[in-house]
Amino acid sequence: MKTLVWERRKGISWITLNRPEIRNAVNYDMMDELSTVLTEIENTNDQLLVITGSGERAFCSGGDLTLFHSLHSEQEAYAMLSKMGSVLKQLFLFKKPTVALLNGAAVGGGCELATACDFRIAKRGVKFGFVQGTLGITTGWGGGTMLYERITPTLALHYLLSSQLISSEKGFEEGFIHFLIEEGDLKEQCEKILTPYLNQSNDVLSAYKQMWLQRLHRSKVLGNIEKEIKTCAKLWESDEHHDAVQKFLNK
Repeated sequence: MKTLVWERRKGISWITLNRPEIRNAVNYDMMDELSTVLTEIENTNDQLLVITGSGERAFCSGGDLTLFHSLHSEQEAYAMLSKMGSVLKQLFLFKKPTVALLNGAAVGGGCELATACDFRIAKRGVKFGFVQGTLGITTGWGGGTMLYERITPTLALHYLLSSQLISSEKGFEEGFIHFLIEEGDLKEQCEKILTPYLNQSNDVLSAYKQMWLQRLHRSKVLGNIEKEIKTCAKLWESDEHHDAVQKFLNK
């Protein structure tokens, strides 16, 4: 695997996004590798899945704009967005409990990836934000729809409308972040937090996760994700978006 590392230890499958030189941005290879690894992990006896990023700067900075800026039409954008949208749906509906460990910033699509997980553990001082609006687009991988299932609708709407970066401490106060950890060995601190879960059997964990999944109106949620992807694809071909991306790349 080129874009991520999969490790198994102490009942946890760890996925580490491994493109630190570009803030763990998502490219097509990462999409494929994530999908493959998620399928493999569901078939292991590991109790939990934790996703984190390589390095200290970023959990994930979203889509790789150095690559995706070449997508101009609605159709081109839809192909990319739906591909990663399928990965996030796979994660959102995962049979095992899932955790995003924010070792650094989770921005744009990276924040959508964190939202697809059941829980978010973040290092103090890191930032997260649904900043897509600053690029003239909406969330496009399904993360907006998923956000409304994770926190109160009004707070979700605020996060999306404002397109602001938010501190992990503020996110903890508001319930988006579930646990805060300090500088140091992040994985060790994460494992300590998750110990009560790891003390349960796989069958118990899976049964409780299934209860959560059963409360979803699945067809409605999946339909809304598809609408979200199509909306983003339509906005993607706008001059506003392409101008904003060019300014970002020229920084």
